[in-house]
Amino acid sequence: MKATGIVRRIDELGRVVIPKEIRRTLRIREGDPLELFTDRDELMLKKYSPIASLERFAEGTAKSLSEQSGYLAAILDTDAVLAAAGTGKRALLGKTVTEKVTQILDARQSYLANKAEGGEIFPIVEGSDYQATAEIIVPIITGGDCLGAVVLLTSEEGATLESNAVKLARLTADIIANQFE
Repeated sequence: MKATGIVRRIDELGRVVIPKEIRRTLRIREGDPLELFTDRDELMLKKYSPIASLERFAEGTAKSLSEQSGYLAAILDTDAVLAAAGTGKRALLGKTVTEKVTQILDARQSYLANKAEGGEIFPIVEGSDYQATAEIIVPIITGGDCLGAVVLLTSEEGATLESNAVKLARLTADIIANQFE
């Protein structure tokens, strides 16, 4: 654990304010769930990711989705790629999602772009060298909350992701969302 040098007092209702700089660095926003851990006299807060609790399920799902679609498949929570399968998975796995992906998740709208048709392709994760030519991002929504997304990517020149791939990504997002209902 790293000391920040910041000290905060607990108010009469038991609340403590997490400084803005720390919230921004850790990508904690208003309404985000936090998990509490204790160890002797220490209290630790961790951003809670319900999908991360299904890590093995997410890995198997990404693998099946990649095999069925023939594309690079990834399962994300709102911060990072939890599971990926297919050619290029190392470029995504465990990396932080870009601000553009965060905006799509916040809007709770699917995103489809094919470079061959003039669509805007943007990186899914920070610092990746994967050059996608087509992408689908389908948010995983349950109880009105966005938990993450299902992503399909390809780097084949001139490739377009068709309606079957969109349906497969949406089905996968629905199956994952149903694990939380």
